[in-house]
Amino acid sequence: MRLARVLRACVLLLLLSVSFFSSAESVVVPTTSDVEAAYLYNFEKFVSWPSDSSHDSAPFAICILGEDSFGESLNSLIADETHQGRKLVVRRLSSAAAGNDCQILFIGQSEESRLAKDLTALQKKPILTVSSLPGFLEHGGMIQFILQNRKVRFSVNMPAAGQAGLQLSSELLKVAVYVTTKPAQEATQ
Repeated sequence: MRLARVLRACVLLLLLSVSFFSSAESVVVPTTSDVEAAYLYNFEKFVSWPSDSSHDSAPFAICILGEDSFGESLNSLIADETHQGRKLVVRRLSSAAAGNDCQILFIGQSEESRLAKDLTALQKKPILTVSSLPGFLEHGGMIQFILQNRKVRFSVNMPAAGQAGLQLSSELLKVAVYVTTKPAQEATQ
């Protein structure tokens, strides 16, 4: 009987502590855009760009073309951060042609009708192209965000990255859900 009272007291104490801590702290669940912003920030750690001494002192630019779904999340992630001694910056672009000084370029949903044109303008430039648009890899994009079981994942187009002179780390490829090794024209045939 004494053991039963002790167990009930422990259970009551546990329930009270759980209810106190869960009401005292609000749980913040990251949005899809927050997770994609974190991926964009972290991609720079797993990609090697061709050496170009003219860009050595320029900021390392993560650019957004079209609709910006990230808001301030990407800005706050890269605040005061550097990549190989270069300050990280976020730039918002109105056209793909303005992306020549970008190292990573995210193409937003609003660019869907111009996707082929945008990717043609960026083709073979050392710019990691990323999007969540359907068919992005088939059009020659390099990394496509996808939702899988309500989690943000990504697929990789190795030939497109190679044509741009980018080397993707094996660590990055290990966490991709799909890696295509065929050029876009072959993959669609």
